[in-house]
Amino acid sequence: MARFSAYFPGLWCLVFMGCQPVDTASLLSDRETTERTEANSISVELNSTIDVVLGNPVLTSGIPGQGDLTIEEIRAFINDPDNHRPLNVSLPMGLSAAQDNIVGIEKNPMTIAKVELGRQLYFDTRMSKDNTVSCASCHDPDYGYTKDTQFGVGIGLQKGTRNSPVVYNRILSNAQFWDGRAESLEAQTMFPITNSFEMGNTHENCVETLAGIDGYRIQFEKIFSDGVTIDNVAKAIATFERTLVTGPTGYDYLEVVRGIESQWGEDIDELEEEDPELFLDYSNARKVVANLSSSTLRGRDLFFSEEINCAACHAGANFADERYHNLGVGMEVDEPDLGRFTESNMDIDRGAFKTPTIRNVALSGPYMHDGSQKTLEEVVEWYAKGGHANPFLSEKVTKLELSEQDKADLVAFMKEGLIGDLPPVETGRLPE
Repeated sequence: MARFSAYFPGLWCLVFMGCQPVDTASLLSDRETTERTEANSISVELNSTIDVVLGNPVLTSGIPGQGDLTIEEIRAFINDPDNHRPLNVSLPMGLSAAQDNIVGIEKNPMTIAKVELGRQLYFDTRMSKDNTVSCASCHDPDYGYTKDTQFGVGIGLQKGTRNSPVVYNRILSNAQFWDGRAESLEAQTMFPITNSFEMGNTHENCVETLAGIDGYRIQFEKIFSDGVTIDNVAKAIATFERTLVTGPTGYDYLEVVRGIESQWGEDIDELEEEDPELFLDYSNARKVVANLSSSTLRGRDLFFSEEINCAACHAGANFADERYHNLGVGMEVDEPDLGRFTESNMDIDRGAFKTPTIRNVALSGPYMHDGSQKTLEEVVEWYAKGGHANPFLSEKVTKLELSEQDKADLVAFMKEGLIGDLPPVETGRLPE
């Protein structure tokens, strides 16, 4: 079993945070760092990968320095061979149970250089027609990588028709958007650029703009053999977004404690002597669990109970089944948003929308595809009443017999038990 101390946010803080961003060597082993000082050692290492747990701030802290990125800073960064070595990524504790579900990196390998280019593009308003909107305008790290508005707001303060979904933990998802119309994260990144309600640009103009910025052109030409293209813009942004993962939550540590206690049973008192390392993991996890409220603990049990079974849709390590369900949301109007049906043309998909992750859900309101529910309390009430009846309502949505305490406990579980750290991200430091 992995040592949980290696995943504690506090340990990452001691090593990486509260100081200036560190260089690539912080991701390398001691052996590799030593070899880099020896003649010809870099060429020997070039074909190897760098092992890294996603969430490591080194990936998202940007090129060290302050202010706009200068050509000199960009050249120094982009000419470092280590920044082009493939990353062998693993997920942090909790999400790590879904390691086998990682998608997209086979066709679009991750490197530090590509992550950094994607980070710059993600926060750059020059991607839009009038230089006012970036990806972060609707998927803002300060708002849980969504926005606190009912609908996305684009150029000219135009409003879209759906709530902005979160962009974290997308490394575990193929189809994107509420209706799954984008087959990959790369495909998704290209839609907002040309959407008249969002960036209102054209792919051609976007490419021309970026190619005209020396700092971007230099990076694209070093990272991609064909330089600045819209496909490469998408690859870079998708690579950055795949680094955005939620860290361990109170729930994750609770499951560690439950698992070890279930395995050892009455012999738990012998754990320290029999397996000191596992005992340390167990002790550290218990310290986290000790801070969880009784309401959160009850909410966890309700969430997974057969009677309520929220996990029927919010399943797996990411608490999302990656499927589409009609919850009755918005179906009371004469011409409702038909969701997945517009893509599949299957009646079962009328009014159905993709299940979102509920990791860090307390940070990402308002909720539902139409942003119609402002709080988690409203969301729980919606499920308790069985949604809104319509011919296509999911069979998984039924009226629930919940007391007021039950409802409060479910909310507590989501607010307290499912919050994990997101990696700190440099939102500025863009090419001049």
